[in-house]
Amino acid sequence: MALNWFKRLLSYVVIFTLTGCASLENRDPLEKLNRGVYKFNDVADNAVIKPVAQLYKAVTPSPIRKGVNNFFNNLKSITTVLNDLLQLKFEHAFTDAGRFVINSTFGLAGLIDVASMTNMPIHHEDFGQTLGHWGVGSGAYLVLPFIGPSTVRDITGLTFDTVTSDPITYTHNIGQIRLHNQLRLAQFVNIRTELLGSKEIIDDASLDPYAFMRDAYLQRRASLIQDGLAPQALIEDAFEPAD
Repeated sequence: MALNWFKRLLSYVVIFTLTGCASLENRDPLEKLNRGVYKFNDVADNAVIKPVAQLYKAVTPSPIRKGVNNFFNNLKSITTVLNDLLQLKFEHAFTDAGRFVINSTFGLAGLIDVASMTNMPIHHEDFGQTLGHWGVGSGAYLVLPFIGPSTVRDITGLTFDTVTSDPITYTHNIGQIRLHNQLRLAQFVNIRTELLGSKEIIDDASLDPYAFMRDAYLQRRASLIQDGLAPQALIEDAFEPAD
């Protein structure tokens, strides 16, 4: 099982290598395809996903929504600690591991963010950032069904993190399929609820919401990889129009 996953990961890395050079100047060589997926996501969001998130927000008290969000953020700490170590950020790894232990115990399985109450720093790391940290380029920009903005490097990283350090995946591996599906659904609804209002902001801020989201995503990822100090070359708009 593990061997099959690593073979898949290797295939992603190969794809990344092949697409990275071709997209050095134009980071969106698949723009026409990406725009099609973007439209699909937009229709699906307006028809189903956004209404579900709005209903969840309307019927669920704010303290409960906050607790659910804290719970999923606490689970992500495991991924962050692993990637802290892979990036040799040992001080961050110690801090983030401490956050996880404190919130998982005193915070009632992460429902209460006790660590933040003590002003303990929080970091966010994933394997996509780890690859970027060690000099791997982003490759082509991608828009994925339901997932949204990504790159070849980031979808490779997401696959790695899901297999190696996501506790929700563990529930699937031990045969708790129903629990796994329920947690994934709750996680998805929680993420969309946190983003309510962002779509309207994007639509109002730009004549081309697709390009706005693409540029914002790539700039943010560049900033995360550099711990908030993105190189100016990555921030400047270097996109070429699609043929």
